[in-house]
Amino acid sequence: MGEVLALVEARLRTALGEPDARAAVTFLGTDRVEVLRFVDGDVVRYATLGMSAQPMADPTAALADPVKGPRAELVLSVRAGVADTDKVLRPLAVLASTPQVEGVIVAAGASLDVGEPLWPGAPFSSVLVAEPGGLVEDLELDEPMDPVRFLPLLPMTSNEAAWKRVHGAKALEERWLTHGTDLRDPLRRSVPLD
Repeated sequence: MGEVLALVEARLRTALGEPDARAAVTFLGTDRVEVLRFVDGDVVRYATLGMSAQPMADPTAALADPVKGPRAELVLSVRAGVADTDKVLRPLAVLASTPQVEGVIVAAGASLDVGEPLWPGAPFSSVLVAEPGGLVEDLELDEPMDPVRFLPLLPMTSNEAAWKRVHGAKALEERWLTHGTDLRDPLRRSVPLD
């Protein structure tokens, strides 16, 4: 477990630079999750460290495989100085603990909701999990372990989350693209959905 997390942190540092802050959260019955903060000009990136320590298990499986199964970490990018986004640390740790707590597999196209604003004044309580491989490349691990995927999180308003449930992740992403939505704006309004 520690070896995997050391490799994950090295990959994050290679892709994003040195973190300027880190915080750790432990929930009862779960492994510790850290959130690292990276500043890149006017963008702040928050990356989880700890979610990939164990593979995510299929909730229908009788026993969880301790070695094989998908592994992931979460990455959120927002504009700096617009809102108090550092308060996102705990909600991010909650999202990273979801596979252990709820026995779900977090993958691209999924919606995750924390039930409260991601940071003070945020119009978002949920995120869309985007495709991995862009900002931080997958981290290959020794066989038979699956690679660690770094999943970008795209904050969604409650209207966008409801629309996505009906129309799907791809349709919402296309709508954002069509309207030139700045997904890094921590105070942005919902994209037009009519």
